[in-house]
Amino acid sequence: MQPAEARAVLAPAPARVAKESDGLKRAIFAGGCFWGVEGVFSHVKGVTSAVSGFHGGSGKTAKYDRVKQGDTGHAEVVEVTYDPRVVRYDQLLRIYFSVIADPTQLNRQGPDTGTQYRTALVPLTEEQRLVASAYIAQLRASGVWKRPIVTRMEGLDRFYPAEAEHQDFMAANPRHPYIVTWDVAKVRSLKKLFPALYKPQFTKG
Repeated sequence: MQPAEARAVLAPAPARVAKESDGLKRAIFAGGCFWGVEGVFSHVKGVTSAVSGFHGGSGKTAKYDRVKQGDTGHAEVVEVTYDPRVVRYDQLLRIYFSVIADPTQLNRQGPDTGTQYRTALVPLTEEQRLVASAYIAQLRASGVWKRPIVTRMEGLDRFYPAEAEHQDFMAANPRHPYIVTWDVAKVRSLKKLFPALYKPQFTKG
């Protein structure tokens, strides 16, 4: 398995720019283990909050130890709150596909396997849905990835925040073996590929 940094690729600039009104917006992304997804977005300018959680199953099974069994329907996701005056939804999508997730891996990311680690976009507005659909189509036509893109579009039933020990995990556990092996490189790739959107401080909460 290649290190995360070796798999980073600069995805094409989105042809469709998100038209978003002023005020904070929310977006939900599933991209494998939520520690890394949260860690990357927490270093993006304009992101005011990144919360790890679950989506796709019932509230009764929205617990880390239950979800990791892989039969709840949940995906590990991160709810990102952002200021579109600083970073737009289409720019978050480009970061997601460039740095966070390998869109050609089905029901897995890196060392983690199971439907709970699927890659999925969960639009919360009609504009997000249109922008995400257009971007996935653009990426499929781009030829950047040699294998088929399998990232899904999913509707939101409900977002369930994960337990407290999974919030701000990278900031709280910088030497955790998983973080060091898989996620530190993603933040380095964010800084390298998107220097104008990178912020060195980790946004907590």
